[in-house]
Amino acid sequence: MDDLNSTLVAAFTERYTHLACKVRELAAPLSDEQFWSKPFAFGNSFGHLVLHLAGNLNYYIGTEISGTGYVRDRDREFTETNHPRKEEALKQFDEAADVVIRTLLCQTSGDWGKEYTAVREEDAHNRLTIFLRCATHMHHHVGQMMYLCYELKQLEAEKANPQSQKKAAR
Repeated sequence: MDDLNSTLVAAFTERYTHLACKVRELAAPLSDEQFWSKPFAFGNSFGHLVLHLAGNLNYYIGTEISGTGYVRDRDREFTETNHPRKEEALKQFDEAADVVIRTLLCQTSGDWGKEYTAVREEDAHNRLTIFLRCATHMHHHVGQMMYLCYELKQLEAEKANPQSQKKAAR
């Protein structure tokens, strides 16, 4: 069973680390303005998704497993109008990812099956499930971030060369 525990810890650690690095990589070329802009009438800005992922990880893993005491304001993650600077939002995200990694490294064979429940995750049942769901949730939002970056790059190109867009439309 220790081999399974080591495998789970290593696999989840690799996945969360990879996804956190991807968020940083995607955010790097964005200005603060781009980080908080919403190129679509629907959806979120890159920055709001960063705040949301930080809140998600801090609450579901930090508070509910590690007992950090983090108090989540989920609605504010999507509606914050007093935008922190990009680097501050990313720092919050990095700290949340670090909480996840530290929590993972403390899991023992007997911890994965421990009972788990939380607001909006009443059916998670155990720790293995919530670690899996949070990783999947993070992956989902990284995909959205990739699309936002693509769209922001297109908008930037249109601003830089509006004539090329007119030619392409012909």
